[in-house]
Amino acid sequence: MTSVDAIVIGSGPNGLAAAVTLARAGLGVHVYERSAIPGGGLRTEEVTLPGFRHDMCSAVHPLAFASGFFRKFGLQERIPFVTPSASYGQPLDGGRAAIAYRDIDRTADALGVDGPAWRALLGPLARNADAVAQFTGSPVLRIPRHPLVAARFGLTAIAQGGPWWDLPFRTEEPGALLTGVFAHATVPLPSVAGAAAGLTLAAYAHARGWPLPIGGSQSIADALIADLTAHGGELITGTDVTSLGELPDARAILFDTHVDAAARLGQDRLPGGYLRRISRFRNGNGVFKIDFALSGPVPWTNPALAETATVHIGADRAAIARSERTVARGRESDDPYVLVSQPTLFDGSRAPAGKHVLWAYTHVPKGSTSDRSEAVIAQIERFAPGFRDLILGTATKTAKEMERFDPNYIGGDISAGMPSFGQLIARPVLSADPWRMPGRGLYLASSSAIPGPGVHGLAGYYAARSALRHEFGVTRMPSLAPERGA
Repeated sequence: MTSVDAIVIGSGPNGLAAAVTLARAGLGVHVYERSAIPGGGLRTEEVTLPGFRHDMCSAVHPLAFASGFFRKFGLQERIPFVTPSASYGQPLDGGRAAIAYRDIDRTADALGVDGPAWRALLGPLARNADAVAQFTGSPVLRIPRHPLVAARFGLTAIAQGGPWWDLPFRTEEPGALLTGVFAHATVPLPSVAGAAAGLTLAAYAHARGWPLPIGGSQSIADALIADLTAHGGELITGTDVTSLGELPDARAILFDTHVDAAARLGQDRLPGGYLRRISRFRNGNGVFKIDFALSGPVPWTNPALAETATVHIGADRAAIARSERTVARGRESDDPYVLVSQPTLFDGSRAPAGKHVLWAYTHVPKGSTSDRSEAVIAQIERFAPGFRDLILGTATKTAKEMERFDPNYIGGDISAGMPSFGQLIARPVLSADPWRMPGRGLYLASSSAIPGPGVHGLAGYYAARSALRHEFGVTRMPSLAPERGA
């Protein structure tokens, strides 16, 4: 085997971001992917019926317009997006619904008596969304570039992550609306980690919205792969790397894998102290995923829910928190939180004319083999009577099957490590350069590293930046922008 400058193991968004950055610096880059289809969590496939295209993991992309990497890459210029006027919604019993519109004033007006509290809570973060993105997407051991924004964000997360989180509000709607987005973090609620993750997404909701890539999440992977190959990089699919000895010689190896896999592959090069430290890295709970092919749109009792691609189901704030705490204790919830994406309301290319796809998951204990189809369908039916009659086909994955689909999702943990407060600070260890592993040319470039889960590419970009400095002496980062006329 001939040598190559750098190797990336895994072709998820972080791995592709790392590979693009290295290739743009003029290095020879090989990317190895175990699946026949690249993209990791960005894959879009027909899994129910012909002509129905489903996002296999990520679906809606709040970070696509906020991520520092994607902004440098010019993602908005490379692929088309559609951004609904409403970022997310929360149905409540009695036909009510709370909607987070892109327009914060419209959101506040709809919340009535609690509108001023909503505007006061999220307005400053939304106005400074770029600073929030910079702060939340950077290691905490570095001095924030915008300290006042960081301080306000931190105080807000502490307030919303504690037992007095309801204090700003007088009605159910705003608390439920916030808790639905806090629950993306798959941690017990209330918690500072859940509030921090949710406030970040809520700020983006009012700043640039929550966009969907036309054609599905695979479009993002395809844009990254196109740039990689245009700059000499090579993608090798259908190759499961079980030993670094199988690979060509390389000065840098970057792992877009769970930290456990990186440690297993690199254990001969890694000191025992580091291996012991990362052995304490904990995985979170899992998800049960279900995709639906539908004969028509979801018949929500409240028609305002058709204005958004993302719906959080779980009734009120207390019910969602109770459901998440139940799962954290290792049990299935009788009243589960369900996250729903309905992309075909805005992108008709993903289903035959007049038909729709629906993406949904619910949280379950790690390693669960339980089929939660009926629980998910019942929750949707609760707020959309007649939904069951629209189902043409389904495809499901238990938490254990999610791990078989992608070994990075250990026990069905799609975050590649619990996104608790401690593990967002020390991810996977406490370090000013957490991507650089203490082995010869080894780097962690996955969601197991800072800044953690989400389709942002930043863990890969930071790992590539570290490798360029330490292995190749490159201190000036290459331009990632689209090349005019190419």
